[in-house]
Amino acid sequence: MADPVIGLLGLAIMFGLMVLRMPVGMAMLVVGFFGIWIMNGERAANAVLLTETYSATSNYALTVVPLFLLMSNVASVAGFSARLYEAAFAWVGWLRGGLASASILGCAAFSAVSGSSVATAATIGKVALPEMKRFGYADRLATGAIAAGGTLGFLIPPSTGFVIYAILTEESIGQLFMAGILPGLLLTGLFIATVGLMTWLRPDFGPRGAATSGAEKRAALARARPILVVIVVSIGGIYLGVFTPVEAAGVGATLVILMALVAGKLDRGGFAHSCSDTVRTTAMLFLIVIGANVLNPFLALTGLPATLGEAMTSLGLGPYGVLLLVILSYMIFGMFMDGLAMLVVTIPIFFPIIIGLGFDPIWFGVVAVIVIEMGMITPPVGLNVFVVKGVAKAVPMGEIFRGVLPFWCAMLICLVAIIAFPKIALSIPQTMFW
Repeated sequence: MADPVIGLLGLAIMFGLMVLRMPVGMAMLVVGFFGIWIMNGERAANAVLLTETYSATSNYALTVVPLFLLMSNVASVAGFSARLYEAAFAWVGWLRGGLASASILGCAAFSAVSGSSVATAATIGKVALPEMKRFGYADRLATGAIAAGGTLGFLIPPSTGFVIYAILTEESIGQLFMAGILPGLLLTGLFIATVGLMTWLRPDFGPRGAATSGAEKRAALARARPILVVIVVSIGGIYLGVFTPVEAAGVGATLVILMALVAGKLDRGGFAHSCSDTVRTTAMLFLIVIGANVLNPFLALTGLPATLGEAMTSLGLGPYGVLLLVILSYMIFGMFMDGLAMLVVTIPIFFPIIIGLGFDPIWFGVVAVIVIEMGMITPPVGLNVFVVKGVAKAVPMGEIFRGVLPFWCAMLICLVAIIAFPKIALSIPQTMFW
């Protein structure tokens, strides 16, 4: 049996294990370990398992994950996310569909402390969906806005997607974080424009909210000031070179905890719950990284990435034709796979192809994350749709998927813009000194 065929067989077994509900990280680890065993023997497989497990878990850069997760969990427990939503509503609530637009702005702001699409959708959804229901918003618009807005957590820094991408490709976490800012703002604007278009075509989907005075706007913004200060300090510190991403995560987590304690919003039970959630999510992410680090040597032994690269470039489609094939592959995978799983499985295969074609690795990180975001609201898996369904139990799943379709189109427009104008992603990282 040819080595690339062994690689394809290994990937097929891995997907089969995932379908059987084996955790993603464990499925990759099993296939990688036994694949190396079959090709190079037991000693080689044990050596890879030991060395890669140690190198993955001792990677200093991965410290950013639990720290940003802790910051997000404490902010949620302390009620800071609700203040973000209230401030957004005070500023844009007077627009038609203003509650939906405020939800998207709230998702964008909370994304800057959560780093997680699922956490963002769940947190803002719990606050915003009951309000939109009370004001008579169409279920399609309300759930679609939350599901789509939650995907911003995977793009706007600090993004766990960028952290994993950086670990897999050995790129700068700081530059990837900065590369996500302008695309994140662009996508936020496109989402709000989508709400405006939907409510213009169907005014019954979302009524206007009451107008607020300048004093009320400023008061709402002042109530959200603690979390806004944390966002500016942590992300601004990375851009100015004051902090490394890990240091920024530590500073941000400390500030959120102190502010929650001073405000009397964090008790022992809430802090313990935040810590336990952080440990569980961190363990899951670390298992995925370990699994990827064991799977990648197996794929390299089979020569599958190189073979696929040669096959794609031999089609004569040119760099952008090959890029289109990669994007289409991501869209297909997104119908069935979780975002992080898709990232760790595909990057070792696609990254060498993309770099070989001369594309910028930081730019491709943004492109990959946006396409993975699209998968988070694409049927039949659409992880964010299932999260929103958990909050809006009475809304049929089909109605939520119909609601996210216009926002999916907005994400496609954003993706095309970043491909056509790479400076959208690269202008901020290129001004930094590393």
